[in-house]
Amino acid sequence: MNKNKDVMGDEQSGALMADVARLAGVAISTVSRALANPGRVNEKTRAKINAAAKQLGYTPNAMARGLRVGKSNTIMIILPGSPYYGASQIIPQVLQSINKSLIQEGYNLMIANLDREEASERHILNLAFGGTVRGAIIFSSKLPEVDGRSPAGAGLPIVSMLFDMSDAGVPSVVTNDREAIRDATTELIRLGHRRFLYIAGPRGNYHDVERYAGVLEALWAGGLSEEAVSISGGDLEYQHGFETGIRAVDDFMKLDARPTAVIATSDDMAISFMSRIQRAGLAVPGDLSIVSFDGSPVCEFCSPPLSTIKQPVEEMGRAAVDLLLDAIDQRQKMAEVRTVIPSELILRESIGTPKS
Repeated sequence: MNKNKDVMGDEQSGALMADVARLAGVAISTVSRALANPGRVNEKTRAKINAAAKQLGYTPNAMARGLRVGKSNTIMIILPGSPYYGASQIIPQVLQSINKSLIQEGYNLMIANLDREEASERHILNLAFGGTVRGAIIFSSKLPEVDGRSPAGAGLPIVSMLFDMSDAGVPSVVTNDREAIRDATTELIRLGHRRFLYIAGPRGNYHDVERYAGVLEALWAGGLSEEAVSISGGDLEYQHGFETGIRAVDDFMKLDARPTAVIATSDDMAISFMSRIQRAGLAVPGDLSIVSFDGSPVCEFCSPPLSTIKQPVEEMGRAAVDLLLDAIDQRQKMAEVRTVIPSELILRESIGTPKS
């Protein structure tokens, strides 16, 4: 038996974690924490540990260390199905932000698709109950559940991203959907617009409820009624945003009193709507102003560049990771938390004053 084996079992030939701890003059647990979660050790101590590790040529095997102490260093990201991931303009940006934050904290990322089929939900639950993952960030308004089992029942720390699940006891990181779209609508009213087309997301969806409420608040504040807005969409999920925008053109053309401004609840909807409406002979913004929600980079390269409400994806990703790792470190049930990070209205050439 190797009597010099590191108590943390870091599966490392040569220098051990204990050697690093002795040289740095700190506890082994402090070395472990500094390597796995650098942000949770003060800079001075971290510098001493890094210098000692470099001097000794110590490079830990993070996966082996996690397995040896019986704790996974993998965080599961639960997406609402591959079609959504493929079509969404901002999900890749959010994932990049989360992955960057997790790497900085010594964790790996695993992606699971929640397509509401029993097989996929059972697979996710097996990962949760089997100890394969340490925590989860979910992009859905509902937790997977099969045979009465859910990730929460496994004692797995969970954070919801983009969807507010705080009422269900799940800490959530969201943006200010209602206030952001209220500000965008207020800007259109300031420019002189009095008739609007609202391209809706799926009926009853958290985002759509909040965003339409923001439109109404702006109308009422501007002395207008709900009759000032016509609604298209509501019957397709957000992953079908391009199709929703195309259908909205047909609805727009059928209106007797055509709106002078369009408010789309996703960039996908606005992009396809603008393309089709221009083919129909209408000018943007000459005949019609358009603003959307998400803030995807492609909006800048539309013709004309599309005004959009930019979601703070990097900040939201960092906040979600911080919430989750706090829960993991504290080993206690997370309180009901709702973290709101404001979005930003980016004004571009797709909006202007209406024709007189």
